[in-house]
Amino acid sequence: MFAGRMKLVTVSAGLSTPSSTRLLADRLTDTVLDELADQGHKADVDVIEVRLLAVAIANNLVTGFPPPQLADAIEAVTSADGLVTVTPVFSASYSGLFKSFFDLIDPGALTGRPVLIGATGGTPRRSLVLEHALRPLFTYLRTVVLPTGVYAASEDWGSGSDAHTKGLPARIRRAGREMASILATGAAHPLPEDDLTGSKKQLSDLRFD
Repeated sequence: MFAGRMKLVTVSAGLSTPSSTRLLADRLTDTVLDELADQGHKADVDVIEVRLLAVAIANNLVTGFPPPQLADAIEAVTSADGLVTVTPVFSASYSGLFKSFFDLIDPGALTGRPVLIGATGGTPRRSLVLEHALRPLFTYLRTVVLPTGVYAASEDWGSGSDAHTKGLPARIRRAGREMASILATGAAHPLPEDDLTGSKKQLSDLRFD
């Protein structure tokens, strides 16, 4: 069981204000917090808007040194107990800015951390971005990617769900339950490489029904 207050970091790569990407990130984060509260846990939340770091990211890629604001964002991500990450879809993949930000994370710095992946796009046909782009990215970073990823197309924002449908609200709730469950079990701590397989097995054995 997790002891103490948890730290959840949300990374949103939306480019506009308001942004459907930020909206999805907020709804996922709020659901995780609600599910944690139901289990008697609390968490602090940091939200990173990647678009505000665009110039700093470019400078870091050129010079090799992060400006203070970017260094703080990287520190927040690498010290988090869990991550909620959401990107818009461009050319059937994550945004370049989203990828550039995570390119600055040292390999292994996120080993064993649970990551909830999400994406937004104009058409449901882009939903496979979760599996062919986001999941491999965070697997490479040695995180524990949660089973349920959440993709929101433009038409999803007006959809509901009930006992017989699986609309966007239902997917958000399921993903939130998964993140809260893995955080509450204490599997959110950084793990040695030898223990990473066991962490993934523990996640797969959890029930989220």
